[in-house]
Formats: sequence, C-alpha cells, structure tokens
Amino acid sequence: MSFKSGFIAIIGRPNAGKSTLINQIMHSKVAIVSDKAQTTRNSIRAIVTDENSQLIFIDTPGIHKPKSELGRQMNRVAYSSLSGVDVIYYIFDGSESFGRGDEYVMEYLKKQEVPIFCVVNKIDSMAKGKLLELLMKLNATEIFSEIIPISAKTGDNVDRLFELTRNYMPEGVKYYPDEMKVDYPEQFILGEIIREKLLARTKEEIPHSIAVVFDQFAEKKESILIVATILVERDSQKGIVIGKGGELLKEVGQEARLELEAILGKRIYLELFVRVEKDWRNRKARLNSLGYLDTEIHDDE
Repeated sequence: MSFKSGFIAIIGRPNAGKSTLINQIMHSKVAIVSDKAQTTRNSIRAIVTDENSQLIFIDTPGIHKPKSELGRQMNRVAYSSLSGVDVIYYIFDGSESFGRGDEYVMEYLKKQEVPIFCVVNKIDSMAKGKLLELLMKLNATEIFSEIIPISAKTGDNVDRLFELTRNYMPEGVKYYPDEMKVDYPEQFILGEIIREKLLARTKEEIPHSIAVVFDQFAEKKESILIVATILVERDSQKGIVIGKGGELLKEVGQEARLELEAILGKRIYLELFVRVEKDWRNRKARLNSLGYLDTEIHDDE
C-alpha cells in the first residue's frame, strides 16, 4: 500500500469548534479551547502518523471583522494557511444561523482549487429537521466536495471525517518524525494554557486584551521555575485580572500549574505578574515580539 501524506487547513468563524476538533482528532489537548471568540491567535499544526499515512492539520484563528492590528493579523494567518494545502475544512457551527460572515468566507472558498469539506459541527445540540435543512442549503452552494456533520465535543462522526480526508490525500513522504505530534515551540503551549485559564474567568473586552510573556524558564532535574507576565491594555483590566485580594490570579496560577505539571512531568513553580501595556494589540513591533506578527504575510493578502 502506498504512503499518503498531506496538509489540511481548518478555517471558519470564531467559536465554530476548530480547536475542539483538533483536540478530538489528536485524542489529546494540543490547542486551547474557550467559549470566547478569537481564542486561537496563531496557526497550530497537529500531526497524525500511522504506518500508511501522515496527516498534518493546521488550526487557524477564527475569521472575523477585525478591530485591531492583532485581529487583522489573525485573519491574514487564517487565509495564508490555505496556501499549499491538500484539503480545506470549513467548520460551520450548526447551532448558529447562516449569516453574512459565512457568505463572505464561502466567496473566498470558491476561489480555492483544492477539495473543500464543509464540516457541520455541534450536531449534538441540533434538531434533526434543522440539520437536514442546513445540509440541503450547504449542498446547494456546490462549493463542497464533502459535507460531513459531526460533534467535535462528543467525537460523533469524527472518525468518518478522518477516513474521508485520508482518501483525498496524495501519495507522499513523511514531513515529520513519527513521534512528533505538534509543530510549535514548547513555551508557546505553556503560555496558551495560562491564557486559557484567564479566558475562563474574564469577560467583555478583557479576553481579547490579554497576552502572556515568559520572563524566565529555568529547568532543573525534577522541577521547572516559570516566571510569566500577563499583559493587559488598561489599569482597570489589571485590577480585574489580579482580582480581589489577588484571588483570581492565584486561581489561574494554581490551575495552570497543575496542567503544566501533567504536560511536562515535573514539579512546576509558577510566578505570575500583571503589567499594563497600553494598546499593545495595535503596535506591530510588540505583536512581532509576541509571535503574533508574521513578517512573511503581506497586508494585501
């Protein structure tokens, strides 16, 4: 049997369930998840390898109407991830109405020359009649090579999605070693876990105004010292993130520490600080230093 390999870009509106699907495919947590829009800010590659194939799934930020330079960059990352892939997943939130944002993305998808799967997510919360009506509407667009209803949360029909995808992959080579599951620096996921715990406890504009910066990462034989700073944009946000008597920041630190210990297999000493950097989301130099600005992506893309 020939070896198949290829790249699958996963795009869609915010909160459609892209990161949840990645985690379900990987049978482990490789991307953070929250109920806040724009949780994913970077392109994340997750790799599934077996004796007959290697599939590389590219999770991307949700496509949205940007309100900051960070938002514009997230859209650029999402669209640029479509270049050179073998299949595109368009994740559609079946529990939401079909809106202008979806029409906008579909107009863009029409220009693509690779198979496009419409992955209708959240069928666990949909009535069968509504699902059937939606599937017929999506089929009438004549954009999609496959339309697959799934629940990324429960895993329903995800195995079928995976097998269908493998059928579309070309013969190829292994791009990554067998043991490699994700393609991003270790400190990236550590910062994402801290941010995930903050997202779960904050609301309104605060989740979009948070970034995590590592000040120190000192590894010893049985322990790791991690010192990180949480960036916010306003003094009022700093107070909220710290919480009354420092309680919220303490809870975030405790939860993040336990998860980091499970990932790294060592005792973690985690120190968190909060600093105000006004309007950091609109400063390209700061976005670049935080790893959010891809200098290879031009403004006209």
